[in-house]
Amino acid sequence: MAATTPATLTARALLLDMDGTLVNSDAVVERCWRRWADRQGLDGDEVLKVVHGRQGYATMAVLLPDRPMDENHADNRVMLAEETADLDGVVPVPGAPAFMAALAELPHALVTSADEALAQARMGAAQLPMPETRVTAECVGASKPDPEGFLKGAAELGFAPADCVVFEDSEAGIEAGRAAGMRIVGVGPRAAAFAPDVHVDDLTRLRVERTADGSIALTVLA
Repeated sequence: MAATTPATLTARALLLDMDGTLVNSDAVVERCWRRWADRQGLDGDEVLKVVHGRQGYATMAVLLPDRPMDENHADNRVMLAEETADLDGVVPVPGAPAFMAALAELPHALVTSADEALAQARMGAAQLPMPETRVTAECVGASKPDPEGFLKGAAELGFAPADCVVFEDSEAGIEAGRAAGMRIVGVGPRAAAFAPDVHVDDLTRLRVERTADGSIALTVLA
């Protein structure tokens, strides 16, 4: 952590990405997207540079800009089914079980580019509790890096964007949180390059506490 990074953030509510933030699903993502890349004649390594954070159809649109969007949506439905069926290697990010337990009585929401079925499958495979409030792919009209999902999550919890802190691992997700006017905790190696307000290697590096006025204090541990 850079010396200029604040040691503590205070929020009223937390908005949590899933993949790469709470759940390590990289093995599944790589398997499924490399198969798709092969079918499209694309370089798998290049594809994997842009898949994280976005909904599948939006990733496909970046990689194949001249392709009709209905083909992207059709492929995305196949991709979601493949990913939901493949849970091999899906595990919690270090510290995620204790982190989620600490949030049990605090305002928080899941904001993920996965659909409901995939979110349920991966959170279940990682043995993490599913937040009662969640914004999944079906709930939004635009994928991250559009801020719609985070703004909707804040609204459903009843808090202003400035009172929310986003937890994210990807460039698209961090851009979405920033566009929503929220502060960002970047989690894991991918996040470090995209200037989050705070960066942690994993969720073992955070302490979560309710303050006397009901706010949430997030302290980065040395």
